Amino acid sequence: MVKKTTTKKKYVPSHKEKYMCAKHKKFFTEELLSWKKDIIKANNLGNLLNSSDDNVSSADIVDQASSYTDKSVEMKALNRSRKLISKINSALQRLKEGTYGFCEETGEPIGLKRLMARPVATLSIEAQERHERDEKIFVDD
Repeated sequence: MVKKTTTKKKYVPSHKEKYMCAKHKKFFTEELLSWKKDIIKANNLGNLLNSSDDNVSSADIVDQASSYTDKSVEMKALNRSRKLISKINSALQRLKEGTYGFCEETGEPIGLKRLMARPVATLSIEAQERHERDEKIFVDD
């Protein structure tokens, strides 16, 4: 007997649906939780693979410098991952509160395309661009 496999199409939020309806919220919750799980899994694997060389000390100064640089890069990546997980947790909290998908500054919808590209976005494109312009002006002064 041949078993049929059905390929279930993955749901993608549509502009035709009410913005941040239950389907949208479920989609983004699943995306954020999956992303968080992947980050945690990748970091745990990285920590496991790299923990074995923590106690290795070399007499060669070049090896020591290389090891220090590797550790520095690892720590920066780990810190970025921690910050991203914090942003994911904040996005999940906003989903629970009903504020997810709306600009923190204007209260306007951020937009499905932007959220699909950057699920942790808190600003609309216009507000983000304004922040970046203001930041550039501040840095240039």
